[in-house]
Amino acid sequence: MSTPKGYIYAELDVTDSTTFYDEYMPAVRPILAEYDAKFLIATNNVKVIEGGRDVKRIILLEFNSPETAHAFFYSKAYQDILDLRLRSSSAHLYHLDGVTKG
Repeated sequence: MSTPKGYIYAELDVTDSTTFYDEYMPAVRPILAEYDAKFLIATNNVKVIEGGRDVKRIILLEFNSPETAHAFFYSKAYQDILDLRLRSSSAHLYHLDGVTKG
């Protein structure tokens, strides 16, 4: 049986693009690399087909395990830059476990 992947799914509304793209993104990329995260989805082209949500941007990150996704988010390195994201966007974030393949 294989270990499930871990995911962080985010619905974002970037409210300060300068801070988000010029400060937060360059700061988060090396931390994501340290945790071997992969961007599966990063798009502003979101079409909600059901429900009443107004979603501006979707991010889906894949990690080697749910534990690695958790460790990334709660790492000191990420927590040290989290304020950049909080000041430059609003978000709904989800930590998800992938399907175990047997």
